[in-house]
Amino acid sequence: MFSSTTIKKTYFLILLTLFISCSTESEYTTLAEDLTNAELQSTLIKLSGNLNYYILPNSTDYSKIPSDPKNPITEEKVLLGQLLFHETGIGLEGKTETNKETYSCASCHHSAAGFQSGIQQGIGDGGMGFGIAGESRIIDPLYTEDMIDVQPIKSPTVLNSAYQKLMLWNGQFGATSKNIGTEANWTEGTPKAVNQMGFEGVETQAIAGLSVHRMALDKAFCDANEYSSLFDKAFPDVAITERYSLVYAGLAIAAYERTILSNDTNFQNWLKGDLNAMTPTEKKGALLFFGKAKCYQCHNGPALNSDEFYALGMKDLEGPNVYGIIDDVTKKGRGGFTNKTSDNYKFKVPQLYNLTDVQFFGHGGSFTSIKEVIAYKNIATHENTEVSASELSGKFSPLHLSEEEVDLIATFIETSLSDKNLNRYTPGALPTGLCFPNADPSSRADMHCN
Repeated sequence: MFSSTTIKKTYFLILLTLFISCSTESEYTTLAEDLTNAELQSTLIKLSGNLNYYILPNSTDYSKIPSDPKNPITEEKVLLGQLLFHETGIGLEGKTETNKETYSCASCHHSAAGFQSGIQQGIGDGGMGFGIAGESRIIDPLYTEDMIDVQPIKSPTVLNSAYQKLMLWNGQFGATSKNIGTEANWTEGTPKAVNQMGFEGVETQAIAGLSVHRMALDKAFCDANEYSSLFDKAFPDVAITERYSLVYAGLAIAAYERTILSNDTNFQNWLKGDLNAMTPTEKKGALLFFGKAKCYQCHNGPALNSDEFYALGMKDLEGPNVYGIIDDVTKKGRGGFTNKTSDNYKFKVPQLYNLTDVQFFGHGGSFTSIKEVIAYKNIATHENTEVSASELSGKFSPLHLSEEEVDLIATFIETSLSDKNLNRYTPGALPTGLCFPNADPSSRADMHCN
């Protein structure tokens, strides 16, 4: 006996065959597209309940952008934060006089590299040069390796960071969500102590990062460079004695970072109703991403990310262009912060937009293409010998994808999730008149900035 479902499917296939046999090539192509669109819509609705679940809001629609209740997004904060994020003039704690006022937050998180650094290990103070997308930044000859400002892990993007409760690969910044219960690890005298202020991750990281990355400002600087009025408009209810500080600079930067959304991509436009925004190849990749490959199990929601942590056995930073010591705490990822062995080697799930703007992938930048990462997860053989098989995530198992299927998923991520105009989030000029994201002579020459 055949089930009613089987009979219905058979009946549908007969009708479809009859339609196709009587259709022109143009009508057949249109039908195939309609069926693919319907299948992808159905798949996404089944996973989320509503296509709107995946739509990133407009950057000025502050009511729809996730925000920290303790730091509401306002137009005034965003304007101030955008300028401070790119302001090389606050790079005042450099190790040499010649490097002061030559670096900014954007040195390691600029629009040309999808708000990442453009190189395997970002360089703030002590770096020079830019190239086209940050790929030519190197160490200033006046600096020794122990003087430069580098991190022992790949600089994560701030793109779509509004959809993260916790920041950094190990999630150490943020006083809410999964960090409730980790208070004993908010060590005094370290950047983690900023968690004690009670903010979410974006705000905590922005405040802590300014000091970590050798920034400074005060009322005199603000008065001299027209920032005082911007702080006054952004934080009118804050006491004058506290207003012009790195804390409120960080809160403004965080408000700005939350508005940096890759909301003009083929996939986003398809979600909003333009069913021709993605090509048939892109749609096939999307169907695999949200279907057979089960990428959605980790990468979901508007930013295709999550605040979960998984051990996938990827390598840490290494290579000829990596500086400093990669310490054991960093290597242990989430476990290095929580001190729980069950969290060892787990790293936060990253967002997936604008990855074609960078050349290195993974927390250690050990992959040089999106296809390499997908192929790595497809085979599920870990590359980091310091991580034992028993410490790997249960989700790290073979996907049984063909090479063609790997290519299709890579096309979806590379093409459908690429916003070509991230430059809209950069200012036209800075109050100080300095160049950005870097202002050293080599960078200025690269960027044709006087």
